Amino acid sequence: MPKLGALHQDLFRQSGRWAGLLVWLPLLAAIVLTGDVARAQGSDAFRQFLEGIWPEAQAAGVSRATFDAALRGVEPDLALPDLVLPGRGDVKGQAEFTKTPAQYLSAAYLANLSAEGRGLATRHAVWLNKIEKDIGVQRQFVLAIWGRETAFGSHGGSNYYIIKALATQAYLGRRKDMFRSELVYALRMLQDGVRTRDTLTGSWAGAMGLTQFMPSEFYNLAYDLDGDGRADIWGSVPDALGSAANQLRAKGWVPNQSWGYEVRLPKDVSCLLEGPDNTRSVAEWMRLGVERIAGAFPPQALDQQAFILTPAGAYGPAFLALENFLVIKRYNMSDLYALFVGNLGDRIAGGGAFVTPWADIQQLSGRGIEGIQEKLQALGYAVAKIDGKAGMNTRALIGAYQKANGLKVDCWPTEALLTHVRAKAAAMGPAVKGANAAPSGGGALGQKP
Repeated sequence: MPKLGALHQDLFRQSGRWAGLLVWLPLLAAIVLTGDVARAQGSDAFRQFLEGIWPEAQAAGVSRATFDAALRGVEPDLALPDLVLPGRGDVKGQAEFTKTPAQYLSAAYLANLSAEGRGLATRHAVWLNKIEKDIGVQRQFVLAIWGRETAFGSHGGSNYYIIKALATQAYLGRRKDMFRSELVYALRMLQDGVRTRDTLTGSWAGAMGLTQFMPSEFYNLAYDLDGDGRADIWGSVPDALGSAANQLRAKGWVPNQSWGYEVRLPKDVSCLLEGPDNTRSVAEWMRLGVERIAGAFPPQALDQQAFILTPAGAYGPAFLALENFLVIKRYNMSDLYALFVGNLGDRIAGGGAFVTPWADIQQLSGRGIEGIQEKLQALGYAVAKIDGKAGMNTRALIGAYQKANGLKVDCWPTEALLTHVRAKAAAMGPAVKGANAAPSGGGALGQKP
């Protein structure tokens, strides 16, 4: 009898669980159905978005068959960097804007690449001679682009399906118009037989080949250096290097000029003066007490226009940057990228590492930097762009704010600074609008960072 009673109790408990489950089943079904509907609506919206691109693709010469085949089965890739997704916190950003200078400008990595680059300079000397003669870009910087972009072809620039990556960025990214245009160019590449769906691969942002060209750049700047009748940035080293050189030339490369020099700043010249707005000749900077760390400035540099560059604020090396630094930035709009390419090129040509060490500093999140930029703008400082990136303009304005408020001037965004500018803006209230305007970035040497 006790066993029978136990069995009845067990059956009762199980029936109770089933009864509870039956109560929850309609709600669970509703939740699942709601999720499915939401996903379907999101998919429908994405398909409608893609269909809206068809007239542009058609105008570019893309057939309906190519368009449909290219986009068949394509859904947004929500894992890509630089997307703006509802309910998400910080945007997942590029290494150029999320790593500290010490991390991005890894001494070991630069040393390894420079050793390999010197070997490649010998192996491809004939083509590099032709690049210097015909295009006017020094070999070491062309090789440095190759090294920075794909480690001389060893990692290929990632393996995303370009159509999917560009469609996602055009739909959910922060630079929708740019990526929409690039998507049309990529569809045209399939139409023209440049690549197939299986081979049209590259980075999360749509860059392709050994030196990472966007689809529009392929059509406008790819260069057939080996003379075989087609510009092959994937399989031909001469074409890839010639294309990189041609892109640098198109962006304003100054032949026979460096990108910049590591310097020692005097007491009266600091990160407060960073950026193209404070451009002077190298000779004028010398009269202010700026000294090159590794020897003297070459005679031809004295009349060249330069500006102060302090990528880590007061926590790392300082440089006099020339026009070609800004040209490299137009290849990739990052101070650290341009500095990496410049220093790698110098090393390939026989130069050395940075002399001043990079301090181990914290990198504030993109959202935190945006907060600083927003408050500085509200306080009247001429912030060039609220983008969550600590570029030259932002660093210099941070320095100006620190000086005006009796803080340590290091021109670097931190949590402590974010707290200070928030409190300052809150204390001043509506009066902050239009107050204390400070210089913006930009100037004679190039565009705003």
